[in-house]
This record gives sequence, C-alpha cells and structure tokens, in this order.
Amino acid sequence: MTQDKQNQAIAIVTGANRGIGLEVVRQLAHRGMTVILGARDLEKGKAAAVALTNESLTVIPRQLDVSEPESIDRLVTQIEAEFGYLDILVNNAGILYDTWQQANTADLDTVRQALETNTFGPWRMCQAFIPLLRRSQGGRIVNVSSEGGSLASMSGGTPAYSVSKVALNALTRMLAAELKETGILVNSVCPGWVATDMGGAGGRPVEQGASGVIWAATLPKNGPTGGFFRDGKPLPW
Repeated sequence: MTQDKQNQAIAIVTGANRGIGLEVVRQLAHRGMTVILGARDLEKGKAAAVALTNESLTVIPRQLDVSEPESIDRLVTQIEAEFGYLDILVNNAGILYDTWQQANTADLDTVRQALETNTFGPWRMCQAFIPLLRRSQGGRIVNVSSEGGSLASMSGGTPAYSVSKVALNALTRMLAAELKETGILVNSVCPGWVATDMGGAGGRPVEQGASGVIWAATLPKNGPTGGFFRDGKPLPW
C-alpha cells in the first residue's frame, strides 16, 4: 500500500551490509527515511541492521544480489507490495579492485565478473526500479563510481574494475538524458579513497566518503543530473 510521500521517503542501497553502503544507509535513515539495506547474504544484512534499528532508525534488511535477476525481481515485488513507490536508488554494490592485473594480460573471466556486478548490476536495478521511481515526487539514482573510471586520468592497471566503472559512468549519462523530463536525477559519485575492506587502510573516513553519495541522493529538484562528482564537486569524465 502506498504511504504518504510527504512523511516517508523510501530508499534502497545495494551492497549495504558494510563499508560505504552501510554508512549511506545510516545517514539516510538519520534523515527520517525508510531504508532498504540490500545484502547478498541476508544474515549479514540482518546483523548490520541491528545497530541501526537499535537507534530507532527504520532500516529493513533484504536479500539482494545485483548479479541475479531473480533476486532483483523479488525485491521489486516486495517494494511494490509494501510501499508502491521508490524515492532513492543507490547502486553501491561493487567488487574486484584488481590491482594484480594489467589490461594486456588480464583474465577476461575476471573482467566479466566485475562487469556483471559493477555495471550490469546497476543497469538491472535501474531498469527494474525506474517504474517505481517515476511514482516519486523526486526520484534520485546514485551510481557509486570511482575516479578509476575517469578516462581523463586513466593509465594502466586495475582493468576489470576501471572498465566496469567507465561503463557505469556511460550508463549514468544515458539514463540522465532519457529521464530528464521525469524529474528523476541520475548522477555518478566517486566517494574517494575510503578506509573499507575494498579500499584498505589509510583512506578517508567512511563517513566522509558516504557524504558525497548522500548529497547526490538528496539533491533538490533543480539539482544537476548526468554528472560525475566527488564531495559535491564535478570530476572530469
């Protein structure tokens, strides 16, 4: 059943049981939103949600593997039945920062694996949830990307990860143009080098990395679309 949109914003964050994704869930929930915490392993998702629900935040863990269409379809059905609309989609799930590879010798099966989650996953999520985002008073799609996907600064190394993020940025541009008349804003965000399981030690605090994602997820109606940002500032493509 559709809820009163003035009182309840609904958000989905993929890959959200740890790291940047979990912090994005936390910050959105602190803004009074109902946040769906998507996790491949539902038990890990439930465990991650406990501390947030103990703070009286509205966080709902759901099983979600963006590389499996059936998992996405199941979540669409759940959101349709429970809420009837969606306000924010944060495509955060990402894998394979392949520092051990070079493009000229890369294992293409590894590249395909990265593309499946980092590019096709967000693409599937967008296709599946755009109909529900159209029912929002101001839908927002945030694709969590990386400066590693910037052609302007690209060199060698991390071919699977970098190519998957270049493609994700291209998807952002296309969707933003196609959805311009709907009021749905679509942007890519680089959170920077963040101290997470993927980023390793020494990076910026996860709260700081997540803040740029929150900025894009909560843009006003006249906010930018089709852009690539870090900390709310444009990055070169």
